[in-house]
Amino acid sequence: MKLSQFKFKLPEDRIALYPAPNRDECRMMVLHRRTGEIEHRMFRDALEYFNEKDVFVFNDSKVIPARLYGNKEKTGARIEVFLRRELNPDLFLWDVLVDPARKIRIGNKLYFGEDESIVAEVIDNTTSRGRTLRFLYDGPHDEFKQQLYALGEAPIPDNVRKHRPTEPEDLERFQCLFAKNEGAVTAPATGLHFSRIMLKKMEIAGIDSAFITLHCGLCNFDTTDVEDLTKHKMDSEEMLITEDNCKIVNAAKDAGHKIVAVGNTVQRAMETTCDTLNHITPYVGWTNKFIFPDYEFNVADAMFSNFQMPESLMLMLTAAFGGYDYTMAAYKDALKNGYKFGAYGDVMLIVD
Repeated sequence: MKLSQFKFKLPEDRIALYPAPNRDECRMMVLHRRTGEIEHRMFRDALEYFNEKDVFVFNDSKVIPARLYGNKEKTGARIEVFLRRELNPDLFLWDVLVDPARKIRIGNKLYFGEDESIVAEVIDNTTSRGRTLRFLYDGPHDEFKQQLYALGEAPIPDNVRKHRPTEPEDLERFQCLFAKNEGAVTAPATGLHFSRIMLKKMEIAGIDSAFITLHCGLCNFDTTDVEDLTKHKMDSEEMLITEDNCKIVNAAKDAGHKIVAVGNTVQRAMETTCDTLNHITPYVGWTNKFIFPDYEFNVADAMFSNFQMPESLMLMLTAAFGGYDYTMAAYKDALKNGYKFGAYGDVMLIVD
């Protein structure tokens, strides 16, 4: 497959700037991957396609308020700092991105908060925009993190921020209701659509749930600069799958029930750990698995996915599961019928 095969024209007004007023009120396109048949539904109707003892697999990674702003010492220049991951809690070390990067060099200090009570020193350059910060904090780590996060805002995607400012309400909007394990710097967006009502309906219908953790990084918004997709190298993301959740998924699969991946990150996590019996296995570590057509999936029987950006890595995974021709035809139909794209957009359900 070639990068150019995933290119299409997406009008700016098709990128959702806000989620639906209620989480489960977005539109849903259903793609039948064996026939290419398309249905136009609402997300609240999704459970009609599943039965008792089917298992929905969710990503319970919790988004941190990763974007904050500081002032450079002496000049007072305003610097955007994006927290990517904590490197060492004991030493208060963080891997970050800075903007504008040309102004930030090793040895510079940044001051955060109106009272400038949090100070960080740049101790390393990692990439053109990447830096390692050491926060100069004299106190307990939990107290530090609480104060740091209080200064941050929700890391909504740049394709939303270019049209509107980040709002305090985004801290809730951009977080799944079942988020538990802290570490994501972007939301597993498909999970955002699951309301308390939808989760309760699943429980009443006897549909089971399992949870994996994959801390979503900025690579979820990446494209690639290589035309030959076999040459693309995916960034690594930290993940965790517990033995208890493996048992839920594997027992259901052995009994002939459907395994439903809620989002692309769930697909990557399950495919990273599956064995020759198409079971998922307990895992603590990292994954850089890159999935694109033609890929034979081993675990999921169905998946939910938001409508993805042109040439994005998430579109490639979606097309691998739905079939390239059927998926791209479905995207053409979505554009024709006014579906909204992006993290706050509508949903595609791919079923057999």
